[in-house]
Amino acid sequence: MTETTATGHTNNDHERHLIAVVTGASTGIGEATARKLRADGWTVYAVARRADRLEALAQETGVVPVATDVTDQGQVEALRDRVLSESGTLDALVNISGGARGTDPVGEAQDQDWEFMFQVNVMGTMRVVRAFLPALRQNGEGTILNLTSTAAEHAYEGGSGYNAAKSGERALTQALRLEEAEHNVRVIEVAPGMVHTPEFSLMRLGGDQSKADKVYAGVEKPLTSEDVADVCAYALNLPHHVNLDLITLRPVAQAAQHKVIRKG
Repeated sequence: MTETTATGHTNNDHERHLIAVVTGASTGIGEATARKLRADGWTVYAVARRADRLEALAQETGVVPVATDVTDQGQVEALRDRVLSESGTLDALVNISGGARGTDPVGEAQDQDWEFMFQVNVMGTMRVVRAFLPALRQNGEGTILNLTSTAAEHAYEGGSGYNAAKSGERALTQALRLEEAEHNVRVIEVAPGMVHTPEFSLMRLGGDQSKADKVYAGVEKPLTSEDVADVCAYALNLPHHVNLDLITLRPVAQAAQHKVIRKG
């Protein structure tokens, strides 16, 4: 007997849980997305470097914690082997891992900052996609969702390294969609604007909390991690033949990358 799930996936005999790998799941948008998919009934492998945070999330939500550094090829392969040995398949790969470091202009760019941003945003995404792509093809209705940023659309002063990294991740995503359509692998890009998360600006600004707070000062209702997670989950839960190629979301107060309404 064949039946169709609420998400549009077709299962045989007994409905099985849809299986997702969510990277960057120890904080912010990644954590919120793992929570949301788990609440929607998915089996979620929550992936990040910080094992303690993943364990806490697992205790609370029932996700499967797998401490992994996506910039390390050996750890990515171990992640793949564990997921496929335990689940046998994968329905969705959700690449949330990323981050910015530094706000220096190009003329004062720090190699280590740019290397970090390219490793986590571009190379890390590539490594995880490469590892799981055979399983997603074999699934027959696999999905890859990559979280980029509006920084991929418009450059801004002090953002050159992050602009370059997220533009690279966008180009990877666009090429991947073209390459994998014949394998029925759905490729989604979600590009948020201003999102007030606990760590993004703090990490970017070297741990200076006062500077991080100024990023959002006076902005009425910036996006939250949960806002973005809801959008990611919506795109993933649509029937598989519906592909939201690119979703750009911003708070109303951010009319464009260069225009932010601040009050007070």
